[in-house]
Amino acid sequence: MSVTLIILVAALVAMVALVFARPVRQSSRDGLMSRFGPEYDRAVARHHGDAKAAQWELSERLRRYGELSIRALTPESREQYAARWSGLQERFVESPALAVREADRLLGALAAERGYPAESPEQLLEALSVRHAQAVDGYRQLHTEAERARAGHARTDHQLREALLGAYPLFEELVRAQPHDRALWRRRQRRHRPAVLRSSHGLRSS
Repeated sequence: MSVTLIILVAALVAMVALVFARPVRQSSRDGLMSRFGPEYDRAVARHHGDAKAAQWELSERLRRYGELSIRALTPESREQYAARWSGLQERFVESPALAVREADRLLGALAAERGYPAESPEQLLEALSVRHAQAVDGYRQLHTEAERARAGHARTDHQLREALLGAYPLFEELVRAQPHDRALWRRRQRRHRPAVLRSSHGLRSS
């Protein structure tokens, strides 16, 4: 084969690679954006606008946590968790900071029982984001407020109330959803709100 022919073949191969590389990268980006939703935007912001770094991070999350074996809750366990959440909502009236700390611990315990790794809050949030990307930031905010409260720097009752309300969608998904419930994936774009009402004094059941 002549040198000229070799150069032409190499050039053709390079051109074909360029043609197919962009759709593959586009597909990968679109898939991550679709799966992670708001978490994709947060990852890009955390990497100061570097989309490639954000995509690598989210791809790593999928690799580590995408095949987790998520365990079902028994009906009894679901009822117990629901009762505990209702109880801490009632205690919010008298002690907002305590209720937020309890909610943080309760969500951590619930996620661990479902099979999510919880060696650290950061690991738990990353694992949850793979299946609950629309709701995980509410838990992130709740955990932040709980840590402030534990350090003696709890914020206003209104801010604590918003944190508790914001964490409820994840609680509901973890309590209600079972591994075979694929409808959850189709409903992720909907915004879930808890069955509690805002009031000037705290939270109460509807």
